[in-house]
Parts: sequence; structure tokens; C-alpha cells
Amino acid sequence: MLQIEKELWSKGFKNIAGIDEAGRGPVAGPVVAASVIFPQNIEPFIFKDSKKLTKKQREELFTQIKERALAVGIGIVDNSVIDRINIYNATKLAMKRAIEDMNHNFDYLITDYVKFDPYPHISLKKADEKSLSVAAASIIAKVFRDRIMEEFSKYYPHSFDKHKGYLTELHREEIIRYGLTPIHRKSFKIDIQYRLNI
Repeated sequence: MLQIEKELWSKGFKNIAGIDEAGRGPVAGPVVAASVIFPQNIEPFIFKDSKKLTKKQREELFTQIKERALAVGIGIVDNSVIDRINIYNATKLAMKRAIEDMNHNFDYLITDYVKFDPYPHISLKKADEKSLSVAAASIIAKVFRDRIMEEFSKYYPHSFDKHKGYLTELHREEIIRYGLTPIHRKSFKIDIQYRLNI
């Protein structure tokens, strides 16, 4: 999990930030990105993709990451901006905000298959399975976004605390019953109508 970081450290890049996002696929809620920089003496302590971890494991690692990292940044882009600039550009904007939120100098970025010019970076497929920094960013983004969606479930009749805005069978039923909420991505509306036959 540290091979990529070690190669970059050996080339003189001191502060390497891993970046990942959560929330590209849902039809409701924001996209959230996170960036994490670890010190060079860090020992691997994450061994699974965030999607393969339990909620409890993610929460525990969330705390550990914040304790062990040199810097953690979070970037959020809400559904209205997603509708305006599309999900790909919104993801890159969230990543940019995450970098700025770190408030820490960085020399190089590792991204999960997202080109991120003009920053010096390497873009890797399934980077969260190959890089400790990206794996950590994935967990931070996932936990933070889940907490946002759990909060939304207190204000809307949809079970955002359960499906997190993904178009599950439960979510489909709720859209039919209650309609769309202000946090639904309206640019996804045609897809919702098509898939629900409404």
C-alpha cells in the first residue's frame, strides 16, 4: 500500500497527497472529495478498499487517519452545482477544494483515475487499492459524505441514512411516493423517470 508513495519519496517529493471522492453515482446529495498527506515514517494500517469495510471499521479508521496524517482536506460540491457543471467537473472542483482545505504544502498528488492538471500528479486505476494515501482519502470522503446524508434524512421523508442517495429499490419507491427533494440532482431526473417509468 506504500509502494507508490515510496517511489515518489525516493525521487524527492516530500509531501504527497492522495485524493479520492465519494458520491459520483448517487442521484441525490453532494459529491465529496478528500485529500490526505502522511509523514514518510508512516506504517500501512489500511488494507481494504473503503467499500469493502464495515461502517464501524470506516469510522474507526476515519479517526486514526486524522490522528496520523500530516494534513487532511475535504471538498464538497452540492447537487445544484453538479446540475450546472456536470458530475465530472463537479468531482474535480471538489478535489480542488479538498486540496485547498488541507492548508498544507504538497509536492505531488496521487489520484484515483482522474486527470488533474495543472497539478503534478499520477492518475491510477483503483488507486485506493494501491496507495495508502488514496485509501485514506477514500475513507475520509465516504464517512464525511455518509454523515451528510444521514443528516439530510432528518429533514426529508427519504431514507438518505440508508441508501445515501443511490438509486436503490427503496429510493425508487420513495421518489414515487414523495417526489424529488431539493437535494436531488435534477440533471439526473430524466434517468430517474426512465428507470421508474414515471
